[in-house]
Amino acid sequence: MDKVISAAKSLKGVIDIPGDKSISHRALIFASMATGISKIENLSTAADCMSTISCLHSLGVKIEKQADSTFMVEGKGRFGFTQQSNILDAGNSGTTIRLLSGLLAGLPFESTITGDKSLQKRPMKRIIDPLSQMGAKIFAGDNNKPPISIKGQKLTPIFYTMPVASAQVKTAIMIAGLLCDGTTTIIEKYQSRDHTERMFKYLGASISTAFPKIEIRGGQLTSADIFVPGDISSAIFFVVAALLVKNSNIKLKNVGLNPTRTGCLTALKKMGANISITPDEIRNEELLGTIEVSSSDLKAINIGAEDIPSMIDEIPILALAATQAKGKTIILGAEELRFKESDRLKAITDGLKRLGASIIEKSDGLEIDGPTPLIGAETESYGDHRLAMTMAVAGLIAKGETKINNFEAVNISFPEFMNNLQMLIN
Repeated sequence: MDKVISAAKSLKGVIDIPGDKSISHRALIFASMATGISKIENLSTAADCMSTISCLHSLGVKIEKQADSTFMVEGKGRFGFTQQSNILDAGNSGTTIRLLSGLLAGLPFESTITGDKSLQKRPMKRIIDPLSQMGAKIFAGDNNKPPISIKGQKLTPIFYTMPVASAQVKTAIMIAGLLCDGTTTIIEKYQSRDHTERMFKYLGASISTAFPKIEIRGGQLTSADIFVPGDISSAIFFVVAALLVKNSNIKLKNVGLNPTRTGCLTALKKMGANISITPDEIRNEELLGTIEVSSSDLKAINIGAEDIPSMIDEIPILALAATQAKGKTIILGAEELRFKESDRLKAITDGLKRLGASIIEKSDGLEIDGPTPLIGAETESYGDHRLAMTMAVAGLIAKGETKINNFEAVNISFPEFMNNLQMLIN
């Protein structure tokens, strides 16, 4: 499915942001590992999260949908999973395959987990190494890429220093740590998103966190009801759209404001963005609030490696904002973007250049000069949901029409994206 976007005169209105994809994956998996029944409200209905549900069904977990975004999960306990199928399909979801590998490593059976063509290109050595150190027997395809075959073992705790900032890898180790006797210790160079630490604490895990150290003791989670905050990584597309489209003012409600995820908001504020954040409440250890945004004149900034973990998924849309900022924006330390659903450094450079932006791809980042008028053109999603949505926002400020090929990629994380955007366009 292709999509054509035309320039917008303004954006006005109030919308609720769908549930956070990262938290939804964790809620489903951790509730499945708990004892008892958990109700999960505002769960993301993105394709990635449906892949996690499908895999958990294949492990004998009973998950029932009660309403559009409310699900009941009957926990199996740490070792109560059963093998309905020995091949699990994670679809396009890197989070699914990496987190479930941490669980499968300690279960008493053999299994294989794979995904679509895009996922089969993504590196898995980063989880294979620490899980193997814990005693797991893991075999992967060429260059340690999916499919992954795992022969579950009795695991032992490890002391592990993270070579790169990755919440997915950290969480896989922490899940495996729950299946051990004893304490697993993880050291981070840069703090990655901490949804796992917060939800483990909420569900009764024995966990200690004092950056850069995380200690998790093996033990049982206890079921509890979970409300999933709105996804800040989805909200940010509307934030940038309202900043760039003239005469705009919007409000975004029920947005997760976890400080390990709000780096892009911090960066945009440094660029001069008119953004107001109102914290509303804390639910299951996560802060929720309202974001109000108005059109703004932006200025260039520098972003370094220490900033990247808190904004890793938002770099493509931040790059678009930089094309309209005065001066040269420099982004460094973002080489992790080459291992997402696409090589995002290459893809965003190609997409924005097609629209006339002045952008240079570096080995670990981007250089972007602005402000540069954009002109509508034919672009590609590269099968990457964040690229598709970034180009859609670019189309709102480009002269003429912008065509985005394979726009259906947005369903991976945000199937409601176009409906919500249409509600705001005036």
